[in-house]
Amino acid sequence: MVYLTNLLAADWVKSVLGVLLAIVILLAMVTIHEFGHYIAGKLLGFKINEFSVGFGPALFKKRSKKSGELFALRIIPLGGYCAFDGEDEYDDEGREQEPAPETEKQDGEDEYPEPKGERFNDQPPWKRIIVLVAGATMNYLLALLLLIIMFVGIGRPVYSVVVEKPEETAAVAVQTQTDGIGLQTGDIILQVNGKNVYLITDYLDALNGEKAGAEIPVLVLSEGEEVTRTLVLAADADFKNMSDTQTLLKSMNIYGLYTVTWRQGFFPSIGHSLAYSVKIGGTVLRSLGELLTGKLGLSAMGGPVTTISVTAEAAASGLMSFLNIAAFIGVNLAVFNLLPVPALDGCKVIFCIIEWIRKKPVNRKVETIIHFVGLVFLFGFAILVDLLQLFI
Repeated sequence: MVYLTNLLAADWVKSVLGVLLAIVILLAMVTIHEFGHYIAGKLLGFKINEFSVGFGPALFKKRSKKSGELFALRIIPLGGYCAFDGEDEYDDEGREQEPAPETEKQDGEDEYPEPKGERFNDQPPWKRIIVLVAGATMNYLLALLLLIIMFVGIGRPVYSVVVEKPEETAAVAVQTQTDGIGLQTGDIILQVNGKNVYLITDYLDALNGEKAGAEIPVLVLSEGEEVTRTLVLAADADFKNMSDTQTLLKSMNIYGLYTVTWRQGFFPSIGHSLAYSVKIGGTVLRSLGELLTGKLGLSAMGGPVTTISVTAEAAASGLMSFLNIAAFIGVNLAVFNLLPVPALDGCKVIFCIIEWIRKKPVNRKVETIIHFVGLVFLFGFAILVDLLQLFI
C-alpha cells in the first residue's frame, strides 16, 4: 500500500513537472518570437510602447527610465506581444490620432520619457516586412540551436527496427530473414530508397506508390557498420495520409519502429540538424495541406490544451525529448506565423507587399477588420480542435 502511494505520488510529481516544463517551453518560444519583432523594430527606428509576455492582468511590469518602454509579464502564458505605436490604427481621410501617453512618475520622483521612433504604419513597407518576419526567424533560429545541441551532445534521433512481436520466439524471427534480404531487429535505418530519413513522413515519401514485391534498398547501421539491405515490400505502399503508419509497417513487414540516438561528428551533426529542422517545417505545411484536402481530419490537430498536454508528456520523458519537442514547437511557430492567414504575420506581410506595389496602403479600416475576423477564427478553431480531442 505504501509502495502504491509513493508510486502515485511520483507519477503526480512527474505530471506536474511536465506541465511546468511545457509552459516554460511555450513562454520561451513566445518571448523569443516577440523579441525578434522588438530587436528588429529597435534597429530600424520603430516606436515601441510595450513588450509583454502573456496576456491579461500584469503579474509584473516595469517601465524603462531610459526608453520609456513598458515591459510586462502577464498572467496567461499562452501568447505575448510587442506593441508598436500606431500598428493597429487606420485612416480614412486622415489618421485617427491616439493621445500621447502621459508621463509617469515613480515614488513622486522620476519621470519616464516617451518612447522614441516612428509609428509603425509611417515606416516604409520594406522595414515593416523585416520586423514582421523577424519573430518567426528568431523562433526558427532558437529551434535550430536546440537541435544542434541535441544532435551534437546526445545524438541524432533515428529509428530502429523491431521485426517480430515481442512475444514471438527468436526462432520465428530468424526464419523470416535471409542474408541481405529484409530488415533485422536492431537495424538502425539511415536511408530508404536512396533518401535520408528523419521523420516517419520521410519513410512514406520514399516508399509511396511502390507495389508489393518491389525491392527497395535500405541503408542501415548494424552493429556499428553501415550495411545495405534489400527490403521486399509485403504490401502496396499506398498511404492514405501522413499519419498512416499501419500501412507503412505492413508494407515493410515489420512490427514497429522505435526512436534511438546516433552520435556523429560535429559537422555532420550540424548538417543533419539543419535538414531535420527543414523536415519539421515541411510536416507543418503538409498537415495543413492534407487538412484542407480532407486527407486528415480535425481530430488529428490540436489546440493550446492539446499542445500543452503533448509537450508536458514529452518534456518529462528526458532531456532529448525536451529538446526535441521544444525544437518542434519553435519550427511550428515559425512556419505557422508566416502563413498568409489574417491576424498572422504572414498576412500582414502580404498587405505590406500590396502597399509597396500600389504605392499606397489598403484601407486601414478594412485591413483591421480582416485581421480581427482572422483572430476570432483562429481562436475558435483552436477551441474546436481541443474539444474534439476530448470526445474521440
